[in-house]
Amino acid sequence: MTGDMNGKMANDGLLDRFDRFILEILAVDGRLPITELAERIGLSKSPTQARLKRLLAEGYIRGFRAILDPRKLGMDHVAFTEVKLSDTREAALEAFRQAVLRIPEIEECHMIASSFDYLLKVRTADIRRYREVLGEKISSLPHVASTSTFVAMETVRESHD
Repeated sequence: MTGDMNGKMANDGLLDRFDRFILEILAVDGRLPITELAERIGLSKSPTQARLKRLLAEGYIRGFRAILDPRKLGMDHVAFTEVKLSDTREAALEAFRQAVLRIPEIEECHMIASSFDYLLKVRTADIRRYREVLGEKISSLPHVASTSTFVAMETVRESHD
C-alpha cells in the first residue's frame, strides 16, 4: 500500500504528508509528547505511534539526543582540516574512514571532489589542543600525505545532526 491523497500510511518506503509532517515537527522538537504530536498532525494517538515506530524502524529517524552547547563545555574551537591521501584505492579509503571514527575530536568527515580528498570538522578546547590532535592523531591516520587547516573565527549557523 502506498501513501495517497487522503494520507493513508505508506508501507513501501514512500512517505505521505503525515509522515513528512511528523519528521518536520520532530526535527525541531524531538521531546514532543506523542499526544501533542498526534494533535499537531491531525491524527489520533495510535496511528501516530504506529507511524513513528515505522519511521524509526525504516531509518528515517536515526535517534533522539540532547544537543549540547560546546561553548559552555569549553569546546568552542572549530577547525576545518583538508586531508590529501597518498593512496585513494578503496582499501586505503576504507582504512582512513575507519581510523577517523576512532578520533572523538573529529565531528564530521566528508569525502570531497576537489584537489584534496577529505574535509574534517574538528572541535577542541583551543588551538593548542587542535595542534596536538592534528600532530598526534590526524597526521597519523592511514595514507595521509598532507593537511591544511582553516580555523573558524565565528559560527553563524551550525547543524545539529
